[in-house]
Amino acid sequence: MTTRILPAVGDIDAARSVTTLLSQLPDAEPATPVGDSTQLIDTLARLAGEALDELPEVVLVHERIGPVPALELIREVSLRFPSVGVVLITADASPNLFADAMDSGARGLVTLPLSYEELANRVQAAAQWSAGVRRHLTSGNDVFTGPGGTVVTVTGAKGGVGATVTAIQLALAAQASGNTVALVDMDLQTGDIASFLDVQFRRSLVDLALITDISPRVLSDAVFSHSTGLALLLAPGEGERGEEVSDRSARQIVSALRTRYEIVVIDCGGQMNGANAAAVEMADVALLVTTPDVVAVRGAKRVVRMWERLQIRKAEETITLVNRFTRNTEIQPPLIQKITGTRVASAAVPANFKELQASIDSGRLHELDAKSTVKQALWGLAGELGIVKESATGKKSGGALVKRNSGAFKNDRGSIGRPRRRRDGSGHRPGDSEGTR
Repeated sequence: MTTRILPAVGDIDAARSVTTLLSQLPDAEPATPVGDSTQLIDTLARLAGEALDELPEVVLVHERIGPVPALELIREVSLRFPSVGVVLITADASPNLFADAMDSGARGLVTLPLSYEELANRVQAAAQWSAGVRRHLTSGNDVFTGPGGTVVTVTGAKGGVGATVTAIQLALAAQASGNTVALVDMDLQTGDIASFLDVQFRRSLVDLALITDISPRVLSDAVFSHSTGLALLLAPGEGERGEEVSDRSARQIVSALRTRYEIVVIDCGGQMNGANAAAVEMADVALLVTTPDVVAVRGAKRVVRMWERLQIRKAEETITLVNRFTRNTEIQPPLIQKITGTRVASAAVPANFKELQASIDSGRLHELDAKSTVKQALWGLAGELGIVKESATGKKSGGALVKRNSGAFKNDRGSIGRPRRRRDGSGHRPGDSEGTR
C-alpha cells in the first residue's frame, strides 16, 4: 500500500532534509512540503472537500512550524481530520513533550537529527493506524467527508459599525434554513450578544478556557439554547475575565464547535486580541464590517494590514461588508475595495436604524420584522457567503426564500448589491450610477 505523506516544515533546509529521507522510504509518496500552519490546514481542507480518500495517511509536523505552535496545530489537525496520522518532528525527546504530543493527538514522535529507521517506523505505524480508522469510518453509516462545520468570523473596522447585529442576523439566517448554528461572542470585554437577544446566562467562554479536552458534554454545559434554536456561547459578564481566554483556548473552543455545529458564527468585535485573532485565522469566511466614512474605512485598512503583518489573514481572503450605505455617500464600495485590498460583498446594508431601534432597545433583535430592508440585506449576505441551505420545498425563512448558490432572496428589497432587472434584461435601472450597482 502506498503511503501518502505531507510534511509541514517551515525551514527550507529542514524541509529539504525531510523530503530527501522520505523519498527513500519504501512505498512512500511524499508531497511537496507546506511552509506554515495555515497552508497545511488549507491543503487538508481542500483535499477533504474532494473526498476522504484524497487525504494523506500521514502528516509530519516540524517543531518550528508557524505561526501556530506545533502542538496546537497537531490538535487542530486531529480534531478536524481524524483519519490522518500526525507525527511530530522535534529535537526534544523528553517524556513531558512526548506526553503533551500524545495528548494533542499525535501518533508518534521523531527526534532530530532524523534517522532513516526511526522515521520509517513512525511513518509506518501512523499509516497503519490511519488505514484502520478509514476502514472503520467507511464501514459505518456516518462517514466523515469534510473538515467539519463552516466558521464565519465577523469583525468591526472599529467599534459601533454594526458587527454584532451582522453576526446575529447571519446566524439567524443560517439557522432558519435548517442548519445547526452556534453564535459565539468573542468580543471578550464588551460583548453585547446577550443584551441584543435578552439573555441572562451564567456560563461563558471563560468556563471553557482552562479545559484541555472539551468533550460534547462539557461544551453543551457552557452553551445556552436560545428560543430561536441558536446555540449561544457568550462573553463573560466581567470584562476583565476576558484575559483568561488565550489564543490556545480559542483554537480548542472553535475546533470543538466546528465538530458539533454546521455553522459557527463568531462576533469578534472591534478590538483584536489573541483569542479572536486565532478565530479569524481558523475561519473559513472572515467578514470585516465597515461604514462608508473616512474614519471607519481607515480602521478597516488598519485591521487588514495588521492581519497581514501577523500572518493571520491575507487581504484577498477577507470580505468587507459596507453597512449604513446610502447612494449619496461620497465613499462608495468600489473605493473601499481599492483602499483595503479586500473583496467587498455585493450586498450592502442600507442606513435605516429606525427599523432596528425598537428591537435593539427591547433586546429582541431576533424578532426584527421580516420586511426590514436591513434584515433582508443581511440575510441576502448569508446566501452570498454560502451559509444557508437551499430549500427544495420553497420554504420561507423570515419572509425570504433561501437559495444557497445565488445568495439572492425573494422580495429582497434590502440587497442593494442585487438590483432588479428591467425588461430589457440589463442588471440595473436608468439613472443608476456605477457606485450603487
